[in-house]
Amino acid sequence: MNELILNGSKQTPYVNFNAQTGKLELSGRSIPENSFEFYNPLLEWLSEYSSVALPQTDIRVYLEYFNTSSSKYILEVLKRLKDVNELEGKKVSVEWCYDADDDEMLETGEDYEDVTGLHFNYTEIDE
Repeated sequence: MNELILNGSKQTPYVNFNAQTGKLELSGRSIPENSFEFYNPLLEWLSEYSSVALPQTDIRVYLEYFNTSSSKYILEVLKRLKDVNELEGKKVSVEWCYDADDDEMLETGEDYEDVTGLHFNYTEIDE
C-alpha cells in the first residue's frame, strides 16, 4: 500500500500517512476551499489501510487552526481510525498537539476523544 503524502499550504495541512510504519501525521492549517475534495483521499486511504493495518498505528495531529467544514472531516478521519482500533489485535493511539496558549484546541481534542473513544495523549507545544 502506498504512502499518502500531501505537502501543506497556507490553506491545507501537511499529510504523511505511512502504512509500512503505521505512523500518520496531520499538521498545519486546514481551511481548504473544498474540504470534501481535500479530505476524501485521506478517508479512502484509511479505508484501504484498515485491511492491512499494523498492530500499532500512531497518528500525530498538530493543527494550529481548522475551520468548521474541516472539523467534520477531521472527526471522520478519527472515526476511521476508531474502526481500525476495534479490529482484533489492532491498537491506535492519538497524539493531539496544541500550542501552549490555545486552550480551545486542547478542548477540541478532548471533545474528539469523547466522541471517538480513542485514547489521546496531549502534547503542549511551547513556541
